[in-house]
Amino acid sequence: MGPRHLVATVLVEPGAVADLELRVMTDDLWMWPVRTAPVVLDGPRMEFQLRRRMVEQRRGAWDHAADWTPAWIGFGDAWHEFGPDGNVRPSGPLPWAAHQRLWTALDEFGTSVRYRRRLSGIPTVPTTEWPGLTLS
Repeated sequence: MGPRHLVATVLVEPGAVADLELRVMTDDLWMWPVRTAPVVLDGPRMEFQLRRRMVEQRRGAWDHAADWTPAWIGFGDAWHEFGPDGNVRPSGPLPWAAHQRLWTALDEFGTSVRYRRRLSGIPTVPTTEWPGLTLS
């Protein structure tokens, strides 16, 4: 497993996707709907699987979000250093301020967003399964 870019995985009400993307940009956070994310080879399949897993894990509490848009929200240039090829090269642990900015932005969208307060990683360099994540 190679370098990873930390992201929050969220479900967003379809009518709020553009507004959330604009909001997180103000804190140098990047949002990728999973269907069109640069690291996804089969967007519709990945979107379906991720949405289904997130909804089913909540055992009925998120059933209303069964057709919402899964998205990843990652941390931009202000939070990481970038290598010469444009790939993310974290210089150390993600600052706590980055976490706070992310959770605050998501909380502002209340009932239009569903998420768990934890981060996961998506690949940042090309492999046979992933084309890699280039933010430039």
